Amino acid sequence: MSTIREQTWWDKIKMPLFYGILILWGAISIIPFWLSIVYSFKPVNDLYNPPFWLPIPFTLDNYRTILTQFELFPRWLLNSIVISGILLVIRPLFCAMGGYAFARLEFPGRKWLFNAMLFSMMIPGQVLLVPNFLLIGPGVVKNFAIGGVKIPTGFGLLDNLIGVILPGIVDAFGLFMMTQFYRSIPRELEEAAYIDGASRLETFFRIILPVSQTTLTTLALFTFQGTWNAFMWPLLILRTPENFTLPIGLQWFRGEYYSLYSIILAGSIFNTLPMLALFFTFQKYFIRSIAATGSKEG
Repeated sequence: MSTIREQTWWDKIKMPLFYGILILWGAISIIPFWLSIVYSFKPVNDLYNPPFWLPIPFTLDNYRTILTQFELFPRWLLNSIVISGILLVIRPLFCAMGGYAFARLEFPGRKWLFNAMLFSMMIPGQVLLVPNFLLIGPGVVKNFAIGGVKIPTGFGLLDNLIGVILPGIVDAFGLFMMTQFYRSIPRELEEAAYIDGASRLETFFRIILPVSQTTLTTLALFTFQGTWNAFMWPLLILRTPENFTLPIGLQWFRGEYYSLYSIILAGSIFNTLPMLALFFTFQKYFIRSIAATGSKEG
């Protein structure tokens, strides 16, 4: 009888407790963003005056200040759009090609390379900053020469947007996600194409890529999100303010206007809005992708 009573008591409170925790966690997550929006619309002099939960009095002067008085802001925005837009297209394509090779092609060292790629996912990104910097910038070995001919060991792309883009063309997570997806595709699709005389390349671009639309879209969204918010790598490569991306520019902006929090928050909203728009528009792709990466055949 006591067990039945305990189960009945738990059954009565578990759903209210569950939803109470969800509501509490949702409030903790939303309140900081809501306050950022509210304070970005409040005059600088009224920032600490009530009400604190509503933008009263309301003003657009903070946004006007950013767009009119800080002349490099549009340039930072353009730099972020260029870098994120290029990787948005290139990374999914290259990851799809690599993932298809791991999933379908037999070549020497395939399993070893795949395991090495999985191992690289466990390495923190901060550990790779210095090797990538040497490769993109001054070179791994200085004054390297063969037969008196100096051979560069780096690309010399410091303070260049291409230097920010180049290491991000392919990443281990994208390769893993596409490999898992292609392993779940029935081989009969490709065999039918081979019977009709299609080559491996034609099969990939005409059959495999179209059926990968959902996963490719998700990878593109993850790529855009990570690239748009990237801070450490662009900070290491870019030197002049004209080449800064938006997150780096906003950090510099905070240094210029460290006490004008309304203006700082207004600038931060520009960096946040694209991510919110993408998430609420394509959130189903995020959910499908997470489920897909857990599936595996043979």
